[in-house]
Amino acid sequence: MRLRGGAARAAAMLGMVLVLTGCENVDLPGDDGPSGSVPAPGSGRAVSPLDNPDGTKPGLAPLTSDADRSEARTLIEKVATKGRGPKTGYDRDEFGYAWMDSAPGGVPFSRNGCDTRNDLLQRDGEDVRHRSGSDCVVVSLTLHDPYTGRTIEWTKSRATTVQIDHVMPLSYDWQMGASRWPEGKRQDIANDPLNLIPVDGPTNSSKGDSGPASWLPPNKGIRCSYAVRFAQVSLKYELPVTSADKETMLRQCGG
Repeated sequence: MRLRGGAARAAAMLGMVLVLTGCENVDLPGDDGPSGSVPAPGSGRAVSPLDNPDGTKPGLAPLTSDADRSEARTLIEKVATKGRGPKTGYDRDEFGYAWMDSAPGGVPFSRNGCDTRNDLLQRDGEDVRHRSGSDCVVVSLTLHDPYTGRTIEWTKSRATTVQIDHVMPLSYDWQMGASRWPEGKRQDIANDPLNLIPVDGPTNSSKGDSGPASWLPPNKGIRCSYAVRFAQVSLKYELPVTSADKETMLRQCGG
């Protein structure tokens, strides 16, 4: 079918734009689904875990300087070790219902009128859009995923393409001592932003309840930061890690 008049001129102008831009980063209409691209190093608003001890700042920036990696090893060295206990009795509901806003221990963002998942999407997302009439429910955003190094254009219609990772998995917590905690403390660690990062969904699913000796983010540049965050959660909640996990964590930071 031939285009006429204004339609033909519009098509010609679009073609010229594509030629001049080399077709890079052009968003064509009609595609509401998520997409991925490799961002330039340091893109996004990610903060070093060493500068984010309470987890209220976005992302997980790489640790590249010798001084930062030395500080990271010093932190990881403080983590206690023990063998992994049985999984007997574990259930996700032992840590409260998913993304509750009423964790009792005063963790950041709790009791603010917005559930934990949406709090984390707002913390780490860029170009965040909310449902009409809401300042809580996120319907779309741009996420710089630390685990893969990709940029994800996310929409709520395909929610599972971005998942919230428990850096120190809840089943792991259970096996390392949380099975003996009061329920409120388990609810805290399940909703503490220090232990939570929005990431690529399939990558998070591949992690399961693994510790660092069994699973590390595919993005090698972020592995020291990931080890630091794992250590920060361990130290805050006085949960040990396995010896193999601690050794792996130290290696990621040059130890």
